Amino acid sequence: MAQEVDTVSIHILGREYQISCPPAEEEALRKSAKYLDKQMEKVKSRGSTLAFEKVAVMAALNICHELLQQSQQAESSESDSLGKIRQLQEKIESALLNSRQIEI
Repeated sequence: MAQEVDTVSIHILGREYQISCPPAEEEALRKSAKYLDKQMEKVKSRGSTLAFEKVAVMAALNICHELLQQSQQAESSESDSLGKIRQLQEKIESALLNSRQIEI
């Protein structure tokens, strides 16, 4: 059975686009389009003589850079958390071992 798809109208840098999208993802599409539009406006404001294609590529590069930074931060946080969990496990195991030795 085919998934239901709607056509959603979005605007990016003054241009209108018709995008096919499942109804459940329409809000995410609109948020993504709004974010892309903002990023492209920032790029355009820094170099107003850039062609639309160059503005789009620069905005895409900036978004990818942000995504990679956030991904690296998440990996670092996960690694730190796993290290802390290991330390806590070792402390718990040590405490349990010490309490068993006292009972004997």
